Amino acid sequence: MNPAFSVIFLTTLLGAGQGLFLALFAVEAGVAGGAWAGPASGFYSWGSAVSVVLLGAGLLASFFHLGHPERAWRAAAMWRTSWLSREVIVLPAFIAIVAAYGWAHCQDSALSMGIGIAGVVVCLLLFISTGMIYACIKFLQEWATPLTIINFVVLGSASGVMLAAVLSALRGEPNTHGLVVTAITLTLVGLVTRSASLYRNAQLKPRSTLQSAIGIQHPRIVQKAQGFMGGSFNTREFFHGRGPGALCAVKWVFITGTFILPLLLAGGATDTGSTALLVAAFLIQFFGLVAERWFFFAQANHPQNLYYQTVS
Repeated sequence: MNPAFSVIFLTTLLGAGQGLFLALFAVEAGVAGGAWAGPASGFYSWGSAVSVVLLGAGLLASFFHLGHPERAWRAAAMWRTSWLSREVIVLPAFIAIVAAYGWAHCQDSALSMGIGIAGVVVCLLLFISTGMIYACIKFLQEWATPLTIINFVVLGSASGVMLAAVLSALRGEPNTHGLVVTAITLTLVGLVTRSASLYRNAQLKPRSTLQSAIGIQHPRIVQKAQGFMGGSFNTREFFHGRGPGALCAVKWVFITGTFILPLLLAGGATDTGSTALLVAAFLIQFFGLVAERWFFFAQANHPQNLYYQTVS
């Protein structure tokens, strides 16, 4: 597939915002259970504000992928059958809940815990809706696996918890170490689950062949031209145009940027207490996730590319 940067930033920004909210609620639940020290009152409200900004930026990015943004509201019309429509409905609801969660903490309201529980449920629904947009497409074998949803959840949570650790360190909160350890753990889990998907996809065998694409069962078929002078929607939308070497390079960039460097930097931060290392870990991991998401889309091989192989 040909990755659209609007969708890449949509999914990475949403993941970071969702993970940040989950980290905030985990701290509140930990404080209520006596496992975590109570942060300053502004930690939850400021964290919620950052989460809303990330979620809003992701929502804004999605408009750049629309041919007619003024008709965006119609995307919610097919909620009974479309995971995209469900995402369109759940995302604004989640933004509203996160904003209400921050407001409840600003007011020192006892409702914050109840709002937080509702937010966790809607957050998980949003993760599932976003992941299922791709996992439900059976003919794209690289996406049609539960690992797609698992990676969306784990990688988004890792990014968001890393950001929560940064915010905690900048404010001098007592739970910074615990958040860093949680971010490291989630990053390690993400390394395992993403490696599992890479291994799975490397073993896939195409269900379609050039023979089945054109309906001719001859053992040797060679395409000489596409039959028209220039490109088309099919050649632009469903193939990225990069060679195997570029894909391999991006794969190692995202493995290094999403997992290896953030783990080293976050580990160094736990030893030295350096906030700068934490900030670097989050930034590098976020842009590593941008590369990861580009690779996720580019690796999916649309069956129509069997037919449109050679440019005239």
